[in-house]
Amino acid sequence: MRRREFIHAGMTLPIAGLGLTGCSSNTSNRYLEGNFAPVLAESTVISLDTTGVIPDELAGRFVRNGPNPDDNPSGSRYHWFVGRGMVHGVRLDAGRAMWYRNRYVASPSGQTPNTSVIGHAGKTLAIVESGGLPVELDYELTSVNDDMKMGGGFTAHPQLDPDTGELHAICYDWAALRDHVRYVVIDDAGVLKSETKIALPGMTMIHNMSITQHYAVIYDLPVTLSFLALGTGSSFPFRWNDEYEARIGLLPRLGEDRDIIWSSVKPNYAYHPMNAYEDSEGRVVIDVVRYDKMFESDTNGPFGASLPRLDRWTINPVSRTVSEEIVDERPQEFPRCHPDLNGKPHRFGYAVAVDAKYGFPAIYKHDVTKGVATQFSFNSGQHGAEPVFIPRASARSEDDGYLMTYVYDTNRDASDLAIFDAQDLERGPVASVHLPVRVPYGFHGNWIPDQSKSGATT
Repeated sequence: MRRREFIHAGMTLPIAGLGLTGCSSNTSNRYLEGNFAPVLAESTVISLDTTGVIPDELAGRFVRNGPNPDDNPSGSRYHWFVGRGMVHGVRLDAGRAMWYRNRYVASPSGQTPNTSVIGHAGKTLAIVESGGLPVELDYELTSVNDDMKMGGGFTAHPQLDPDTGELHAICYDWAALRDHVRYVVIDDAGVLKSETKIALPGMTMIHNMSITQHYAVIYDLPVTLSFLALGTGSSFPFRWNDEYEARIGLLPRLGEDRDIIWSSVKPNYAYHPMNAYEDSEGRVVIDVVRYDKMFESDTNGPFGASLPRLDRWTINPVSRTVSEEIVDERPQEFPRCHPDLNGKPHRFGYAVAVDAKYGFPAIYKHDVTKGVATQFSFNSGQHGAEPVFIPRASARSEDDGYLMTYVYDTNRDASDLAIFDAQDLERGPVASVHLPVRVPYGFHGNWIPDQSKSGATT
């Protein structure tokens, strides 16, 4: 059982009838400690202090999803990717922070969506990869529907085509699909439009994909299902595989499996592309955060001996060759760009810095055209998360908008919602909403504007 709290004007009032079994303090696992650790209650906070000025045009919810185990997991064996999903959200309207809520994602299947939360076709959806179905949330983040059929399990990272409103996704399911993955397209009404089966030589962990004008981009990289890990009880049985070829596939959007253009790359693993597009010569350009290896020295999460950097891969679909160059060698993760430029040429991208202690001490703004970056460094003891770009309604340039992220402060063991002017990142937040509770690092989230009370398009 879990505890739910209603917090108003600095007072915390437990709601009767709900309890909680917390996780052990003797965890010996970095993903159960500090701000990786789960929070101990669901909360509703309707009186929020704010520093600075919240832009009036921001009307909607900033929502974020992440693992939050509530079943006292075994410390040494707990994998960060499998904890029960919990969504956190702050609602903004007319220059005010109206509420903060956090709610478990409820599903009878047990392993609830814990990786991202999006708005699509008027619905708010918690999502996850590897066989899990989306769960619909209401406006106040309570789970209302776990029967979101999309032809099978979905993904943690659908890619929105800004021109059509369609979601594109590469979906894998290690428990059910051992020899192929599915490329699916969900239309702007939330209905499965098409599905293409893609045969692979092994069961790889395909966390993400990209789209360009003509292609769906497949990242077939050497992290594969390990029967040894599965047989020894691992909850997330993927491991680095030196024998598996690292390659990138370009699937024509209206093509079939046999039409994929495969190109080899140096062995690596990548969770998150910043963006991909086709240049004037027909080459596919991908800005991506890459690791040298994954799940080798650290089998409970992504931060092992290899820290991630920002690279650019340029694929020639005629010669099937890839040129690889380092854009920024500083460790960083969770890259984003302007949402209307997904699949199109971009100039600016944003990421959060990663330090050697697996904290997130700064936000980077990349100008990939000029090859320069600016940054904002958080105060001592503060750590950010994925920066989400929201274009200004009257935007006159690509970077004319806002960045939002949650910032955890170790000094008060609580978090803020920070809002930046993306054109003046170094200035620091133009507004901070101070929460009396902690938002764990988690994974991904989005700004969902108030186009309807049930959700909004991404």
